[in-house]
Amino acid sequence: MQELTTYAPLLPEIVLAVGAMAILMFGVFYRADPGRDFASSVLAVIVLLAAAVLLVIAPDEREVLFDGGFVVDAFARFMKLLVLAGGALVLIMSFADLSRARLLSPEYAVLLLLAVLGMMLMVSAGDLIALFLAIELQSLALYVVAAIDRDRVRSSEAGLKYFVLGSLSSGMLLYGCSLIYGFTGSIEFSAIAEAAKGHTSLQNVGLTIGMVFLLVGLAFKISAVPFHMWTPDVYEGAPTPVTAFFAAAPKLAAMALLIRVLLTAFPDVAVQWQQIIVFLSIASMLLGAFAAIGQSNIKRLMAYSSIGHVGYALIGIAAGTEVGTQAVLIYLAIYLAMTVGAFACILSMRTEQGMVEEIDALAGLAKTKLPMAFVLAMIMFSMAGVPPLAGFFAKFYVFAAAIKSGLYALAVIGVLASVVAAYYYLRVVKIMFMDDGEVRFLPVDRGAGLVMTLSGLFVLLFIIVPIPLFDAALSAARSLPNLPGP
Repeated sequence: MQELTTYAPLLPEIVLAVGAMAILMFGVFYRADPGRDFASSVLAVIVLLAAAVLLVIAPDEREVLFDGGFVVDAFARFMKLLVLAGGALVLIMSFADLSRARLLSPEYAVLLLLAVLGMMLMVSAGDLIALFLAIELQSLALYVVAAIDRDRVRSSEAGLKYFVLGSLSSGMLLYGCSLIYGFTGSIEFSAIAEAAKGHTSLQNVGLTIGMVFLLVGLAFKISAVPFHMWTPDVYEGAPTPVTAFFAAAPKLAAMALLIRVLLTAFPDVAVQWQQIIVFLSIASMLLGAFAAIGQSNIKRLMAYSSIGHVGYALIGIAAGTEVGTQAVLIYLAIYLAMTVGAFACILSMRTEQGMVEEIDALAGLAKTKLPMAFVLAMIMFSMAGVPPLAGFFAKFYVFAAAIKSGLYALAVIGVLASVVAAYYYLRVVKIMFMDDGEVRFLPVDRGAGLVMTLSGLFVLLFIIVPIPLFDAALSAARSLPNLPGP
């Protein structure tokens, strides 16, 4: 019994793993049942909610398992809840669309659960082996999900591109891990930090090179420039529910892993990694702002938008302080709400001829479907950072953290990039409310409508009750070791 309680911090992950296997067996034994596909997806949502409940009721203390390979603290719990929320919301809003496309299956639910399991292990990774295994578990599931629509060439192409480029990034990440182990003699983050302590940058040159390769692998996972090349094509080619999942949960897990690695394993080489993060942030913000201007496909627009949002979130990491980390966590939570809401609207861009992805197809939407147009407009305004919507507070806190850390140029570039990006967000609003159009969309599915409503309420009403999120993010940031105060 004592051995079982020792593994209590792993219960959410165990529930996900057992749930995925149970749904797989359910799909096999009830192959002829017409309700099998829908039931498997509902069971997947229940498994995700059960894992979230276990996280919420878990003791609020730091737990370390497997000689430092698995860490559970307030930071891990906060990010895991976001990942689980992203997975559950995407599943709920995509039931009807996947069913129409004949893609709703036990295999899809199992792959999403295994991907989420990999993300949760990423968030809690405490050494290099746990980091790599968690990333590969997530990635292998996502490679298959991207190409799950086997009858569409674009979906297969998206899966192949993601697989090839993902394999390249995994190789670079693994090479970085081997260099770090070679120069420090350890794979555990805390031991790596101890080995690097007190050494000059010249003495740490091998460790720094290993860290650079490691950051390249993680930058690919968050689609930071210049490792973003897969994002627009995969977003456009993959089925829209899969794109929604890509835009939400995996990015949150990869950002959480990046924060843990930098602040736990490399606190004494912050000068080196801060330069890399600043470059990634600036490049991502600028490319996200300018490359999206000429896009006509709304999924490609969201791809470049997500690249820009990664750049803004990296500002908080570059600050390297408690306030900066808190700002990143707030940003990621708000980004999740905005992203799932936007994709719920995109999923509802459906006519009798099928899905529509062109931005111009939204012309006149305010006249035919005012509630959907209003929610999408609020989300676009929020992504642009217009007060008093939630997105304004997300950007405000990361910019404030940068200024407190003396990164004035980074904050100024971030503000200017936000101004440029506002153009293509406001263009979508202008097309919906001011242009005339004849495209009439079919009624919104219940699942997409629910997610759309929740996202719209969050974006609109965030200003009324922001304190719980701020307090939870601060508690999560304080649970990380080696983190300087404000």
